[in-house]
Amino acid sequence: MSYHYELWNSCLNIIKDNVNEASFNTWFAPIVPVKFENKIFVLQVPSQFFVEYIEEKYIDLLRMTLTRVAGNGTRLEYRVLIDKTSGTGTQIPSTAEHSRPNTTNYNAQQNTIVSPYKRMQLPEIDPQLNPSYNFNNLIEGRSNKLARTAGISIANDPGKTVFNPLFMYGKSGVGKTHLANAIGVMTKQLQPHKRVLYVSANTFQIQYTDAVRNNTQNDFLNFYQTIDVLIMDDIQEFAGKTATQNTFFHIFNHLHQLGKQLVLTADRSPLEMAGLEQRLLTRFKWGLSAEIEKPDFELRQSILKSKIYRDGLEIPEVVVDYIAENVVDNVRDLEGVLISLLAHSTLTNMPIDIRLAEKIIGRIVNMTPKVTTIEQIREVVCDYFKLSVDAISTKSRKLEVVQARQIAMYLSKNMTKNSLSMIGNCIGQRDHATVLHACKKVVDLMDTDKHFRKNVEEIEDRLRK
Repeated sequence: MSYHYELWNSCLNIIKDNVNEASFNTWFAPIVPVKFENKIFVLQVPSQFFVEYIEEKYIDLLRMTLTRVAGNGTRLEYRVLIDKTSGTGTQIPSTAEHSRPNTTNYNAQQNTIVSPYKRMQLPEIDPQLNPSYNFNNLIEGRSNKLARTAGISIANDPGKTVFNPLFMYGKSGVGKTHLANAIGVMTKQLQPHKRVLYVSANTFQIQYTDAVRNNTQNDFLNFYQTIDVLIMDDIQEFAGKTATQNTFFHIFNHLHQLGKQLVLTADRSPLEMAGLEQRLLTRFKWGLSAEIEKPDFELRQSILKSKIYRDGLEIPEVVVDYIAENVVDNVRDLEGVLISLLAHSTLTNMPIDIRLAEKIIGRIVNMTPKVTTIEQIREVVCDYFKLSVDAISTKSRKLEVVQARQIAMYLSKNMTKNSLSMIGNCIGQRDHATVLHACKKVVDLMDTDKHFRKNVEEIEDRLRK
């Protein structure tokens, strides 16, 4: 083994005892000793940013270690790898006092020491944010409250909260992209110096492919490692793309270790993702995983009223309620119905009323007949919970039977015009007080039990189909 390798191995043994395993593997294991001549120790490193970080965080440790192993007067220089294939690189002196180069490394024109790894002012970047997606027009509701609250906390202090990464998931059109952009917009407003970048997973994949084709992977990696707040949309699109996942893994690790903020969105939870490496999925769960659900009736109502007010429209409240009741899947459909209503009314000179709303909604979303019978509700509820149709009419006190019975009563009250007495009579010969108690119990559980609420909403969806 060459002498410089022996020296560096001795240095690594000392460094190992002074840093944690993760830091050692990230910042010291990749370093390759090149030579030791005339008291100058040359170390090869992967990138410019790599040097900058070492000089900022570990130079005192390096100074002490080199002096101990190689003696006083040892100077340190870095060889930054430019082309992995050819092994070419550029050699740069350390900025540490013990490692300053001699006069041969002076700039002839300015007669000053060249120190390119002194912390540089990075150029401004386009954050690629949509300013119209902000917190001012992101209406809060039960379905998005957790994610919205966490997003505001992040924007006030990116990288310093426990919500890192923030992983938001939900079906298309529920507001994930809006919220992700809102975090970036607010961050730039409060802290303009922060390097914020919004990028879709698809765009990231294209950029990476171009970098590989043009042999500029180092530049690609270095750029993303300078970001303070990285917002990645539709992360599920990385499925099956091993090389891209590997690159993003290293970017994620680097940013997270430096206390930078990561915000990720997907159409499903980390547990439901297929085609992504386990090490990535594990990291997605380090911070907060927040589901953004379909907007409930109150939120749909608030979104409609807010947009109507902002756009200066005049739409009867009964029409607003009708839209909110029938357009249930996502926010995009709500906005589409409003735009279509306005356009149709303007072009045909027709008033905006229930009849027109029904016509427009029928073209945009699937209009399904409402369930009007208690029998239909009872059948769907029992089928959902895998119970016999007659089960909820018995006096059984098993939890699954009791909850199914209460849900059937609750839905019968909300989705039919039958009296409480009629509902109770059809579901186990109960009185109206029992029905009232059941409805209250369901409402309370929906407010406190996310799983229970999901069950009720899924049954409602089945009944509308």
